[in-house]
Amino acid sequence: MLMPEPDREVIARKRELVGKLRAIVPGEGVIVDEDELRAYETDGLTAYRQLPLIVVLPETTHQVSEVLKLAQAEGVKVVPRGAGTSLSGGALPLADGILLGLGKFNRILEVDFDNRCAVVQPGVTNLGITKAVEHAGFYYAPDPSSQIACSIGGNVAENSGGVHCLKYGLTTNNLLGLEAVLIDGTVIRIGGKHLDSETYDLLGLLTGSEGLLAVVAEVTVRLLKKPETARALLLGFDTSEAAGDAVAGIIAAGVIPAGIEMMDRPAIHAAEDFVQAGYPRDVEALLIVELDGPAAEVEHLMEVVRGICEAKGATYARASENEEERLAFWAGRKAAFPAVGRISPDYYCMDGTIPRRQLPAVLQRMRELSSHYGLRVANVFHAGDGNLHPLILYDANTPGELEKAEEFGADILKLCVEVGGVLTGEHGVGVEKRDLMGTMFDEVDLKTQQRVKCAFDPQQLLNPGKVFPQLHRCAELGRVHIHKGQMPFPDLPRF
Repeated sequence: MLMPEPDREVIARKRELVGKLRAIVPGEGVIVDEDELRAYETDGLTAYRQLPLIVVLPETTHQVSEVLKLAQAEGVKVVPRGAGTSLSGGALPLADGILLGLGKFNRILEVDFDNRCAVVQPGVTNLGITKAVEHAGFYYAPDPSSQIACSIGGNVAENSGGVHCLKYGLTTNNLLGLEAVLIDGTVIRIGGKHLDSETYDLLGLLTGSEGLLAVVAEVTVRLLKKPETARALLLGFDTSEAAGDAVAGIIAAGVIPAGIEMMDRPAIHAAEDFVQAGYPRDVEALLIVELDGPAAEVEHLMEVVRGICEAKGATYARASENEEERLAFWAGRKAAFPAVGRISPDYYCMDGTIPRRQLPAVLQRMRELSSHYGLRVANVFHAGDGNLHPLILYDANTPGELEKAEEFGADILKLCVEVGGVLTGEHGVGVEKRDLMGTMFDEVDLKTQQRVKCAFDPQQLLNPGKVFPQLHRCAELGRVHIHKGQMPFPDLPRF
């Protein structure tokens, strides 16, 4: 995994840059000590590390604007960072760049129950929004497993999902507006408390843009009323393929649960040892299906789902009888990633999305790849929308195992694309999937995406080295090909 070659001339000007940055962000807002920089050398994808040149921790949108304005004037790269929980290397620093940390933007600015929205700063944690509004019976729907720590700004950057995204959507489906700062320091506001904006969908464009287009400074999120009733079903199967068939059967029947999560035997045992959630240990695969809404509807759909799963071979079924039990079912799933960390020195968390009907075939192929590479894999994923999160278990202290894990992971992602899926569902591309973008997009696709990048950031200073396997100069991408004196599509009017 290669990053852009550091600009030695910029590194040589570090002291001068630090002085100018401290004039913008005084006090302890500029970090240069190597030991203190070490805390920012990686994000959740800890296999890759790099000390940043400088870390800047602004407290106001004006300071963010001035820092970006300075960076553009000085030709210095900037990597935006939220809580650092990204699992794709999206916040990996650069040796010649400023790491712009938004952790001090941690206030909820407004809660508007009448319009069912909240205005928050990007450093507010995902769970923090729900905690601020649950007293009035509201909540924020997207709920990544890292919701206790991940920030809403990072959720916007990666278009994060969570266990309830099947029914309630990803981050992009729960946003109403953004305030963002462009690389030249311009502060823009997109959307607001209204449902939709006219003209171009810039809100959709910025959501999931991984810090390549702008720095998010404020977010307006949609709030939902807490459902009248929510109950969860635990359903055990003798094979992962049977569980995958059951997922397809539930959706085909027209039932859209709040969430359908799946865990295989290694993940079940790790989570149960860690949390004691009451999971059965004698099954190969476990589905957690949650249904919410009016009590009568939930009661009816619980029986429908149980019947579908038993017809597909479920050997175990248990329904939550109270809220405490429902939360316990989810506690095991939410803690699955750290739980797996107890059974392996290291693991590599992948993220790819496939059509639901392909679940059985893909799970079978992953077992074959596991045997081929000699590495175990634990599966924990959002089965309802086909968003896979296989955890490849390895030991970084064993020579060659990290490289094998990376190859194994690449093969899984290629498989996702091969069966009609995509490289990422919610973790983003970052550096992890950057060099695989060519398996999903051709050169025309990638150049078109880079033209969008150039429209926002012509000097390509925001988070370079991420997403695109090969960077092109904006001037090069802007060229128009002339063949025998003819421009492309000569009949189109040009202005």
